[in-house]
Order: sequence, then structure tokens, then C-alpha cells
Amino acid sequence: MLTLNDLKVGETAVVVRLHGKGPVRRRMMDMGITKGVPVLVRKLAPLGDPVELTVRHYELSLRKDDCALIEVERQTDAGSRATPSR
Repeated sequence: MLTLNDLKVGETAVVVRLHGKGPVRRRMMDMGITKGVPVLVRKLAPLGDPVELTVRHYELSLRKDDCALIEVERQTDAGSRATPSR
């Protein structure tokens, strides 16, 4: 299982599953972290906590404990889910 904690700065991944329960899961969903959403790791704090992410065109900082609850799949150029513009 790959989580947001496993990604390096500059990597993009797609959310596969949220492992939190109750209020923690609801809070993450309220912040826009839902299944199928691309997430970019922008920065890490000097000691690695918190992690700054880009989710749905805004910046979000999460603790490493919260990042460990978010299962992701690395996004590659070949596996991009972007749709062609018309």
C-alpha cells in the first residue's frame, strides 16, 4: 500500500482510498481529498512534518499522521487521467 508519506516532492498521485474513520475521514473529505483526486506534493517542512500538497487547485498542509491514512497510486504521464481539450 502506497500512501502520501511515500511520495517525494514534485510527485503526483491519485487518491485511491481514505483509511481514516469517523471525524478524521470526514475532515479529509471536507478538505477535498476524495477518491480519484490528483494530489501533488509541493513541499516538506525541514523535519518532514507537515507536508504541503496541492489538491483541487489549492494548497493544503497535512500532518504526516494524516498523510499515512491516504492511500494513493502514483500518476505517470502514460497513466494520466487528463481529458483532451476540445
